[in-house]
Amino acid sequence: MKILLPVDGSELSLKGVRLAVSLLQQGLSGSLVLANVQEPATLYEMVVAPDGEALQQVSTAAGIDALEKAETLLIDQGIVYEREIATGDPAHTIIDIGERFGCDMIVMGARGVSAMRSALLGSVSNEVLHAAQVPVVIVKPDED
Repeated sequence: MKILLPVDGSELSLKGVRLAVSLLQQGLSGSLVLANVQEPATLYEMVVAPDGEALQQVSTAAGIDALEKAETLLIDQGIVYEREIATGDPAHTIIDIGERFGCDMIVMGARGVSAMRSALLGSVSNEVLHAAQVPVVIVKPDED
């Protein structure tokens, strides 16, 4: 089983990574794909930095930074994984990544860094849940 783990750097997305690690440690045979999706540059960003390559480098660097804690967690556990950093609409891009990598399941946080955007426009996890052709596990925050 191949599991897609969308990670935005939030603690909730790391909780999803920990859940997947736990499943593997309990005997689930599978592999992991870490993914980060950066939203496309805004019109302002394109005007200020018209060099498309520079914008892509900044986007990639932000994706690498968002994946850092998740990658450290997997490396510490000795788990081999694949990694993808992409740009686009988060929900649709997550689904595209899952299809491209042949993932059998998606494990993701209910809300991450873009909680305000999610509250206004609809949750990314909700969009993925309804559009994905594979099972989606939504990790919720701990009750305080």
